[in-house]
Amino acid sequence: MSNNGTDLTLGFISSSVAILLFGSNYVPLKKYDTGDGMFLQWVLCAAIWLAALVANLVLHCPKFWPFAMVGGCIWATGNIAVVPVMKTIGLGLGLLIWGSLNALTGWTSSRFGWFGMDAEEVAKPLLNYLGAGLSVVSTFICFFIKSEIPKNTCSMDTTPLMTEHVTNKTQDPCPGSSWVDQLSPVQSRMVGCSLAVISGILYGSTFVPIIYIKDHSKRNDSIYAGASQYDLDYVFAHASGIFLMSTIYFLAYCIAMKNNPKLYPEAVLPGFLSGILWAIATCCWFIANHSLSAVVSFPIITAGPGFVAAMWGVFMFKEIQGQQNYLLMIFAFCIILTGALCTAFSKT
Repeated sequence: MSNNGTDLTLGFISSSVAILLFGSNYVPLKKYDTGDGMFLQWVLCAAIWLAALVANLVLHCPKFWPFAMVGGCIWATGNIAVVPVMKTIGLGLGLLIWGSLNALTGWTSSRFGWFGMDAEEVAKPLLNYLGAGLSVVSTFICFFIKSEIPKNTCSMDTTPLMTEHVTNKTQDPCPGSSWVDQLSPVQSRMVGCSLAVISGILYGSTFVPIIYIKDHSKRNDSIYAGASQYDLDYVFAHASGIFLMSTIYFLAYCIAMKNNPKLYPEAVLPGFLSGILWAIATCCWFIANHSLSAVVSFPIITAGPGFVAAMWGVFMFKEIQGQQNYLLMIFAFCIILTGALCTAFSKT
């Protein structure tokens, strides 16, 4: 088999693993209350950093490029909205929406060379454009899918580890609830969809610094001259940016809460597992980017997890119910699959 054929095979296998794990990594968190998500995102990002550290050691510690951390900072910013999105519109619908925006943003920046990157060419541009366009269509369809998310109920299992002792004041009947739990159904849907869109755009920009470094490594007058062309060499810098930014956000949250943050001990191990799964999926994505190029891998890997997450939402968590919602979801899946196939075949 030729090197090109080997790269394509490795790229599509890596993409498949990434799709499965990205669509499932938040599943361990569904049965636990995570409050407003600020504590959880820090635990998850710590796990990501540790997994990336192991990968970095396996790769014999390639050169660390600080600029690659910027992509991790962007991702951590989008990740803050994950818990509110899951609580308002559900895991399946949330991933469908932010996955579509993720795909479109990543494809656009790679295809047209935004932010100083080199524009990527494909053998069949019409198929590539069609695949990206179908991602947009699938996003609009997802907005019409209604999800059923149960409101948080007060129990000892969902009480935060740290709560403020209040005297001579009316006792909060549900001290473990967050601002997300106070939203009306209409507000929940508006907030959830809006946050999913914002997260998707941020997620779609996360690889821009790495691609920028790789593109400029070919120029002798660049400070990045000679930088590695292997995407996985940047995974530790990327994860370091994630952990740094998540820590900054968590410290800011602690300050805003007057050193009385809501910590949920039962979410620690599930959050850590979620972070490990995400880190493995990201390593596979880096491999797919190297083997297929970002203009091909982005629409495939960002569209697929929505299908996996929706299956979890339908069959296990019962987030999506009703014949009309099922039909809309199937229609969206067909469009997503068609778009992914168009993008995949656009390079060959």
